[in-house]
Amino acid sequence: MERETKEQVVAGLKEQMARATSVVLADFRGLTVEAVTGLRREFRAAQCEYKVVKNTLLGLAIKGTEMEGLGKLLEGPTAVAFSWEDPSAPAKIAQKFAKDQAEKFVVKGGYVEGRVLDARGVVELATLPGKNELRAKLLATLMAPATEFVRLVGAAPLNFLYLLAARKEKLAGEEQAGG
Repeated sequence: MERETKEQVVAGLKEQMARATSVVLADFRGLTVEAVTGLRREFRAAQCEYKVVKNTLLGLAIKGTEMEGLGKLLEGPTAVAFSWEDPSAPAKIAQKFAKDQAEKFVVKGGYVEGRVLDARGVVELATLPGKNELRAKLLATLMAPATEFVRLVGAAPLNFLYLLAARKEKLAGEEQAGG
C-alpha cells in the first residue's frame, strides 16, 4: 500500500472513529466468507459498519484521541464495528455472533462514551437496552397515565350499564316467577 493511500485510510478511520457513538474490536480468525457476509448484513441492518483494518493504520487513527487506550487491543487480526446511532447495537451483534462462532470470532474490547472497554465491558454494553427498546419504554411510560385515565372515565358508564342489565334480568325473573 502506498503512503498516500495509507494516509487516506487513516484519515477515513479517524473521521469514522470521531463520529462513532461506540466501537467494538474483535478477532475474526477462521471465519468463512459466508459467515463474514452474514455478519456484515446484520451490522448493516442495525445501521452499523463492520470492517477489517490493519492494526498499524487503526493505531495511527486513534493516536492522540480518547480512544488511544484501544491500542493495547491491536494484536492479531482486527475487525472494527462502528455505530453512529445506537451505542449498544454493535456490542449486541458482536456478542451474539461470538456465541455462535465461539473459537473463530472473539470480542477483544471496545469504546463507548469516552471509556475504553475490555471484553467483559462489551458484554455488559450488549445487555443494555437498545435505542428502540428505550423509545418503546419511554412511550409506554408516557402513555400509561392517559390509558389509565381513559379506562377510569369509561368505567363509570360501563358499571352503570352492568347495573341496568342486572336490574333488567331481575325484573324479568320476577315477572316469570309471578306470572
